[in-house]
Amino acid sequence: MTLKKCRVCSLPLPKSPLLVYRNMPAQAQFLPSKNALAREKGVSLGILQCSGCGLVQLGGRPVPYYREVIRAAAFSPEMKAFRERQFAAFVKKYGLRGKKVVEIGCGRGEYLRLMRGAGVKAFGLEYSAAAVRDCVRAGLKVSRGFPGSAGLRLPHGPFEAFYSLNFLEHLPAPNAVLAAIRANLAPGGTGLVEVPDFGMMLRENLFSEFIPDHLFYFTAGTLRSLLELNGFDVLECGSVWHGYILSAVVRKRAPLDLSGFLSAGDSLKSSLLDFVSGFRPGRVAVWGAGHQALAVLALAGLAGKIKYVVDSAPFKQGKYTPATHLPIVPPARLDEDPVDAVIVMAASYSGEVAALLRKKYQGRVRIAALRGSGLQLL
Repeated sequence: MTLKKCRVCSLPLPKSPLLVYRNMPAQAQFLPSKNALAREKGVSLGILQCSGCGLVQLGGRPVPYYREVIRAAAFSPEMKAFRERQFAAFVKKYGLRGKKVVEIGCGRGEYLRLMRGAGVKAFGLEYSAAAVRDCVRAGLKVSRGFPGSAGLRLPHGPFEAFYSLNFLEHLPAPNAVLAAIRANLAPGGTGLVEVPDFGMMLRENLFSEFIPDHLFYFTAGTLRSLLELNGFDVLECGSVWHGYILSAVVRKRAPLDLSGFLSAGDSLKSSLLDFVSGFRPGRVAVWGAGHQALAVLALAGLAGKIKYVVDSAPFKQGKYTPATHLPIVPPARLDEDPVDAVIVMAASYSGEVAALLRKKYQGRVRIAALRGSGLQLL
């Protein structure tokens, strides 16, 4: 398999890899027995870097067991102490005590027990049926499955937080996985995501860290980009555990609240209609046929209430405003076919235009100008 597009941003990958290792181990788990040696052979690893997002990745297929989390020896006493401190700090800082937290790729529950000990309602998701059985026998709340799409709904969700430790780098479709996780989080849900730190590999020239199991090699920048691309705000990101692990804390991004636009639009519409109603029909013009003016004319319902629109750009003159169908005329029309009032909608030029009109007409024409989302009477 030769990967042609980045697995994250889908931009084309370079045809030539940065580096090729030949006769490498085909996988780091499920090692061959003596009887399998005749069939077992090494593989080539092509290491590519996306020219778009910059993510370093392998060009080959994922290992057959990529959905499963396999931890050969659980953790050492030092790692256990580190995780206990880390989980306790995570729970305290983000107010998760007593809340529902899910581990994505929980293996046999090694870290799930520690997270439960930090005072949360801990749940797990694991693809390996054998590992799930072991977890259930041990009294852990673990479901079998894999987060492959945003349509997945996990039992006991939505969750206030999630964590995934050294799992994301194995997965050929990380966008789909992160979309599934996000879909099962409550609004504002937080997460802890960890991957091997490629920055450390680069600094130390750790060439032996390349293995078929790890499809991706994340720096802080490329991990942040992946998480942000998939709807998470990155709150923290740094190297932990002797530099080997890149650890990021994220929050599910909330949709922007644009209700202020609606209220500002309603307020401006009311102001414009009040202003126009103070003059006889057909006695008000607008200066400016830029995109802001065109939008305001349409949104405020000024079609039929404005005589014409003045614009100094010759290529606009003789045309009509889209949606409202008002004629666009040159500035000379103000003298040829006068009006009683002009509303200036010329964006950053509004002050300049309004000053010229006030000087020229000396109070004979009432001038108002659109300032931000309000109407200023001059």
